[in-house]
Amino acid sequence: RDFVINDKCAAGTGRFLANAAEVLGLDLEEIGPLSLRATDPVKLTTVCTVFVESDILSYLAQGRRPEDILRGVHLAIARRTVSLARRIPIEPAITFTGGVARNIGMVRALEEVLGLPIQVSPDSHFMGALGAALFALERLERYETSS
Repeated sequence: RDFVINDKCAAGTGRFLANAAEVLGLDLEEIGPLSLRATDPVKLTTVCTVFVESDILSYLAQGRRPEDILRGVHLAIARRTVSLARRIPIEPAITFTGGVARNIGMVRALEEVLGLPIQVSPDSHFMGALGAALFALERLERYETSS
């Protein structure tokens, strides 16, 4: 199967969302639901984790609401993620895994940008560990077969 991964920076990752939550003085679990209450999402000038703080502080100084800022953050990440994903064929059955998949704001932003529904398992945050375990099992089986 084809896949792509962001291995260059933290843009579009949980760290990006955690930084946004921290700047706004919110718990990470609060930002997804809060972003869904946005009425006028901001446009971020960057998806750089290092610089997002100054964008958020600038919007706060302009009197923008946290929910509009958060929706802008989620949409910026979704656009970045989708631009990366479009390097390979995107099939209609899309499953979102990892800890960020537990953020409803991120799920909705991805659905909006993709124009497709996103599937999320209740255990999505364990998928990396499951993949690592399956990889280790495969290597063990190859080792035992070659010994």
